[in-house]
Amino acid sequence: MSHPIPHFFQHNHNKTAFGRLLRNHLLTVLCVFLSCITIVPLFSLLYLLFKKGGSFLSLSIFTELPASPGLEGGGFGNAILGTLMMVGIATFFSGPIGILGAIFIAEYAPLSRLARTVRFVAKLLTGIPSIICGAFAFAMIVLTTGHFSALAGGVALAVLMLPTILITSELALLGVSSSYRDASYGLGATPFQTIWCIVLPEALPAMMRGMMLAVARAAGETAPILFTALFSQGWPRSILEPMASLSVLIYNFSALPYPYQVQMAWTASLVLVGMVTGINLIAQWAFCKKI
Repeated sequence: MSHPIPHFFQHNHNKTAFGRLLRNHLLTVLCVFLSCITIVPLFSLLYLLFKKGGSFLSLSIFTELPASPGLEGGGFGNAILGTLMMVGIATFFSGPIGILGAIFIAEYAPLSRLARTVRFVAKLLTGIPSIICGAFAFAMIVLTTGHFSALAGGVALAVLMLPTILITSELALLGVSSSYRDASYGLGATPFQTIWCIVLPEALPAMMRGMMLAVARAAGETAPILFTALFSQGWPRSILEPMASLSVLIYNFSALPYPYQVQMAWTASLVLVGMVTGINLIAQWAFCKKI
């Protein structure tokens, strides 16, 4: 036989439930408010770029070379192509090394001394100034070959991208459920087959997001490129020669006392943001369809 709950306890229970519900709603509103605050700088930046750089957008921007300082006209097609080439070189070097390193420290020897050392060095590299990567590539390639080159710029950006790719790839691999591995081993698959056919396809979307973060950071770097690839007024002809880039062009034009070049720097900034956003969207569409 059930006994009725005294009115006093019912009142306290309802009061406690109401307090918890109120706190939940207040914290939810606070989280939404703070989330909106975090995206205000992003939208304000995009508004500023469209306002100051959108008026100069035209086809000639992408197909012509920069005009001489003080003159109007021209574009920065060589800088766009140079940026894509150097970021491509950096991704070519850093992508396979970072992913293979992540596979080793996450799947083969996660508790070894080498794995701990690699993790420590990767975390250390994420915090060093980007100009140090440029100085490293300058000493290794520019001084060795005797001239600035896009190859040296790509190597500097690769050093900058490598720790981000390695760390995010390891986290992506660790995020794959161990039940997939157990089921694969139970069916008689080797460790290599399990990693290649089961683990990597599951971790690929998260890996691509990490790689795109690294690409976005590398595309906007100026200091490493100044140390290695310098700049060029012509179209890219070889990766063994100096090459133009959007970040250096923005740096050069923004320091000139000519209003037209300053306006072109704003337009180049808008194009750079659009390029990074486009690369991220393409990667999300191509690799992250199940996200």
